[in-house]
Amino acid sequence: MRTYQDYVQLAEERELKIGEIVLVEQAEESEKTESELRERMRLSLNVMRAAVQTGLSGERKSLSGLIGGDAAKVQARWKSGESLTGERISGAIARALAVAEVNATMGKIVAAPTAGSCGVLPAVLLTVEEALNCPEEDLVTALFTAAGIGMVIADRANVSGAEGGCQAEIGSAAGMAAAAAVELSGGTPGQTGDAAALAMKSLLGLVCDPVAGLVEVPCVKRNATAATIALAAAEMALAGVESKIPLDEVIDAMNEIGKQMPCSLRETAQGGLALTPTGRRIKAEFI
Repeated sequence: MRTYQDYVQLAEERELKIGEIVLVEQAEESEKTESELRERMRLSLNVMRAAVQTGLSGERKSLSGLIGGDAAKVQARWKSGESLTGERISGAIARALAVAEVNATMGKIVAAPTAGSCGVLPAVLLTVEEALNCPEEDLVTALFTAAGIGMVIADRANVSGAEGGCQAEIGSAAGMAAAAAVELSGGTPGQTGDAAALAMKSLLGLVCDPVAGLVEVPCVKRNATAATIALAAAEMALAGVESKIPLDEVIDAMNEIGKQMPCSLRETAQGGLALTPTGRRIKAEFI
């Protein structure tokens, strides 16, 4: 079974980034060159950028009318200088909402690791890029780091809300984003694992309860809160704060929690927020 600690050990031994180790592994497994894989990942990065810009325009609305325009509202407050949380956190919130809104309105996104959690990774990556003026090549490498986390999660647990609850989707996305942010910021391989673990621990047990069965409420807003959790986890890890529970064990715990979750809280829209009076009303009106 794949472990993240294996990646950390290899990276430390070879004095490489986690993303570089993942890239080498993927080139060997896919029989493609590293250059080819980097170009494919660059295309994904470009789709993420485009989704952010499209969502921030505030012009898209979902068929249900529940989603659309919130990213633009947060951006307006952020740009006006009124932000309570500062430019970086507000920027991440706006970007995460933007991408998730594009998904809810049938636009083009990158599932990272799923469509329902697609806003977290681009929001964090592009916020760190803006803050540190990172070269694009570093962002591409960081995406391979995020992919490495995602592969370990998929191997040891899963990234499906229907199997593991929202912790498996949005929690995994937060872990992937936190690790990528640490690497972009010059952190060590071990710190990427700490960041991912800290982020995922904060979202353990999160249920998947989409109102009316749509990937809209509360899914879109969870992307925004998960992006802020990822940045908080990255900040702690870069400061030297360690996760007392290793990432691989956090992933295993998430898997066990998902198995114990009732079906009503795993994407069936039969529990949680979906069963509130307002949730029922929205479903009835939409149908």
